[in-house]
Amino acid sequence: MVKMNMDAYRFSISWSRIFPKGAGQINYKGVQYYNNLINYLLKRGITPYANLYHYDLPQGLETAYGGLLNSKVVDDYAKFAEFCFKTFGDRVKYWMTFNEPRVVAALGYDNGIFAPGRCSAPFGNCTAGNSATEPYIVAHNLLLSHATAVKIYREKYQVRPATR
Repeated sequence: MVKMNMDAYRFSISWSRIFPKGAGQINYKGVQYYNNLINYLLKRGITPYANLYHYDLPQGLETAYGGLLNSKVVDDYAKFAEFCFKTFGDRVKYWMTFNEPRVVAALGYDNGIFAPGRCSAPFGNCTAGNSATEPYIVAHNLLLSHATAVKIYREKYQVRPATR
């Protein structure tokens, strides 16, 4: 990266790597991986840009309550996001909540191309799903999750410049 004169690097923090079951027990080896990555970047003058979700919903949440189809995911995502802000925020100043949220909703719940592969029969070769409602439920929960994470970040972790 240094040889390429890169001064920024965007990466995703895998929710499943930090919280293998989606919530609860922390995988400290996963946390150390991201600490090592962030420290490596900063040591070389490369600014880290962290994305909190890139198509990697923990299977435990999908199994427990239907994942993104259930509003419970908002609270679990908020806990994951806050853990990341608290753990890495002393070194990461730039955050993204979701990579392509429209794609998550449409390709996972409308035509079933992405996980969890849900759709109505006319829209793909899926075993379950409702293309008329599920993409909108998922989009709604993604928006609520985004808004909740942003609120937490702004209220607790965002560093604001001093005012006169």
